[in-house]
Amino acid sequence: MFPNKIKPFLYLGIFYLILSLIVRIIFFFHPITTASFGVFEVLRVLSIGLLNDIFVFTLASTILALYFLFLSDSKYKKPYGYIIFGALLAFFLYILLVPNNIFDQYGGSVTEIVLAFVGIKTFLFGLMLFIPSKRTGIRNVLYFITLLLYVLLIIFNAVSEYFFYNEFGVRYNFIAVDYLIYTNEVIGNIMESYPVVPLFSAILIVTLAITWFIYKKTKDELLELPNFKQKMVLLGTFMVLGAISLLGISSLMEIRSDNVFADEIEDNGLPKFYWAFTHNELDYFQFYPQIAQQQAEKNFLSQYSDPSLPRNIMAEQPEIKKNVVLISIESLSADFMEHYGGTKKITPFLDSLADRSMMFTNLYATGNRTVRGLEALTLCIPPTAGESIIKRDDNKNKFTTGSVFKSKGYDVKFLYGGYSYFDNMQDFFAGNGYDIVDRNNFKPEEITFANVWGVADEDMAKKAIQTMNAEAKSGKPFFNHWMTVSNHRPFTYPDGRIDIPGTAKSRDGGVKYTDYSLRMFFNMAKKQDWYKNTVFVIIADHCASSAGKTELPMDKYRIPAMIFSEDFIQPQKFDKLMSQIDVMPTLFGLLNFSYQSKFLGQDVFKKEFQPKAYVATYQDLGLVKDGHLTIISPVKKVKQYSLQLESSSLAPEFKLYYDEKLMKTPDQKLVNDAISAYQSTSFWLKEKKLNR
Repeated sequence: MFPNKIKPFLYLGIFYLILSLIVRIIFFFHPITTASFGVFEVLRVLSIGLLNDIFVFTLASTILALYFLFLSDSKYKKPYGYIIFGALLAFFLYILLVPNNIFDQYGGSVTEIVLAFVGIKTFLFGLMLFIPSKRTGIRNVLYFITLLLYVLLIIFNAVSEYFFYNEFGVRYNFIAVDYLIYTNEVIGNIMESYPVVPLFSAILIVTLAITWFIYKKTKDELLELPNFKQKMVLLGTFMVLGAISLLGISSLMEIRSDNVFADEIEDNGLPKFYWAFTHNELDYFQFYPQIAQQQAEKNFLSQYSDPSLPRNIMAEQPEIKKNVVLISIESLSADFMEHYGGTKKITPFLDSLADRSMMFTNLYATGNRTVRGLEALTLCIPPTAGESIIKRDDNKNKFTTGSVFKSKGYDVKFLYGGYSYFDNMQDFFAGNGYDIVDRNNFKPEEITFANVWGVADEDMAKKAIQTMNAEAKSGKPFFNHWMTVSNHRPFTYPDGRIDIPGTAKSRDGGVKYTDYSLRMFFNMAKKQDWYKNTVFVIIADHCASSAGKTELPMDKYRIPAMIFSEDFIQPQKFDKLMSQIDVMPTLFGLLNFSYQSKFLGQDVFKKEFQPKAYVATYQDLGLVKDGHLTIISPVKKVKQYSLQLESSSLAPEFKLYYDEKLMKTPDQKLVNDAISAYQSTSFWLKEKKLNR
């Protein structure tokens, strides 16, 4: 009898392991997985993956173990049954009738959820107490529901991991945590991107079928409940297995290889989700390699003509107070443009504008999220470990591009077609002195189309023109930072604008529609009095995908950028390696601004400029310099790759793809340069030295 009590765990566990194996096999053959695998590497990945899944399922079985632990007939005997029932009823009435009870203080729907749970528990306990003949039937129903929830969560997690990998090429990370927090946008995105009804119908049918099978195979075990001694043995065994599982998961997460896809496929998404949830910001000084702080700062600051923080920027010519419009384009990879080899002709306007602009052909984004791009363009500092500063608590009163413009008498605004509370943008920009124009500022008649991410880019373009016209009438110059939204899944937009219908929900359509909207914006802008006195900076926030063969694949960070202003900026190409954080200091140089700077980016036209780029994920921090990519990672790891351009028919300045070869012996100077940059930035942020 005793061994049979673990049958529910075995059936659920076997189902979980089979489903996890299927997901791994799918990941091996997924188009986004661009790495190759040998037979032994496949066996290694599957073996480590199996151990991961066993450990995770053991920990996930906690609730089921507690459920069985509290199954008992003795608790319904006099007087215990009446005492327990009275306590449950009193607790229910406390929640229902007492104002400002302990659950009210948590806000939201916590009180309603707890009230419903306690109410159902009290009702069912009462039925089982006063009608003993119904006890077995009620217990079976509750057992079926418990199994149903487990099976549903197992299937739903597998489906979620597939769609997340399909989008990002990785298991759960910080982005998944964001998706949990911003449920409105995410659920809306799912509703608009995928065939929800067939998908969830299939999930429900499979869930019911698997649950019924496990229920029929195990329900007889509830007829004879384990005694107290047996429960203690089961509990003790489970505690030991749980402790082993915690240690095992922690140890397996430390096993890394040179194949990033292998690491992701062998991982289990749930521990990665938990890790991301609890590590919003990584302490550089705990996890990353270091050198003496004074030496790090001296090394990093040596790139500037005035090697100090802050430092004075002195222009040799009079200031030029032109209006500035900075347009951050959502998910615009360089290879979408014809200049970089794109063949789909989905950026005809941007390609034509590039030929009339100062085009930065060899520029890299700092990260692979919108908040990283906004951080780079606003703070002009290298990325730091963990979440973007935009999403941290200490994100206000920073030295920003907006603060420089404000010191020059500019109106400063952030324009966004969605609700700017998303990704903490409202808190960040408002906390740094920007006025905000977002979806809340639109009248219903101003919206021709909207999806979950916001109004269509053409509607935001019209609102931007309206905003700039009002600003121009004030007599003050303006700086507006516009973040586009339409090039984002579900890639829906008004029909009839481009030759790809919005119902296609394709990335190509999203890119081409944003290009169409930018053409519309510039056509409207040309008719305004302020147009000739305005400089336009057009740049991607990040690439459309971040998955690659290495931790930081170079082509997944290459983005287009240009500065356009009729009769002011002469068409030209700047081909030296540079970073997203260099763009705004370069613009200030073109405008001959004199100011005291805390920016860590450089004006690329100054003689002291050092070609380099910073590229990062939430934990891998990279420096691209002198033909090498140096990466520092948690647990003080260092890797370095030599970079060799792959051959192509493109002009040298537009070649995208590098062969990243791991070096056995890293160049220590470049390693020290990478450590100096990231250590100094992390230290200055921690000490608030990058504040205004």
